[in-house]
Amino acid sequence: MSRAVVLLSGGLDSYTAAAVAQRDGFLLSALSINYGQRHARELDASRAVAAALGVERHLELALDLSQIGGSSLTSSAIDVPKDSTFAKATADKPMVIPNTYVPARNTIFLSMALGWAEVLEAADIVIGVNALDYSGYPDCRPEFIQAFEHLARLATRAGVEGRPLTIHTPLISLSKADIIRLGLSLGLDYGLTHSCYDPPPSGRPCGRCDSCLLRAAGFAEAGATDPLIGAAD
Repeated sequence: MSRAVVLLSGGLDSYTAAAVAQRDGFLLSALSINYGQRHARELDASRAVAAALGVERHLELALDLSQIGGSSLTSSAIDVPKDSTFAKATADKPMVIPNTYVPARNTIFLSMALGWAEVLEAADIVIGVNALDYSGYPDCRPEFIQAFEHLARLATRAGVEGRPLTIHTPLISLSKADIIRLGLSLGLDYGLTHSCYDPPPSGRPCGRCDSCLLRAAGFAEAGATDPLIGAAD
């Protein structure tokens, strides 16, 4: 059985991507990052998800990106957008990158996963990025993943010695509804996950941030009930 490092945020997408990798025969080591995010509740979710998956090891690393700032997810001085609409990008109207984008986040996270993968002698990394139902983040695109994979092969001992690393993105071309259907077919309990960018002290989802709205639309389209909210319309 091959070992893979999976980036596990505790959200719906990373849980599903990890479960797909597990189904495909990978032995998982999960990596979660405490990066100073205002929705740190997701770290509790990552522990619950890791336990449900029965990963070989769950490593939590602290890297406080709030000291860099530049995102509403890492700075209390920037409001998280609420009640947004998600118009598709066109040639005349490119996608606007929202302030929930954390500068270079996936580049940083993949670099940390890459370092751990080398130590574990794992040739695979799994990440739950999605380029279809997403908020306009440039580091969720296939071009970025391909470029980082190329970088990894150049920048590591494993790559130089002929053991190149592969980055798996099993959700990258799926809609949110398709991701939810896939996860439910695998028996996943989405009640363990956390998606909200701006939860109140209770930890319940706000229901109005981009992540909450995308999640709600996905469950509605899938004809499924979100266990964090209640019955679907």
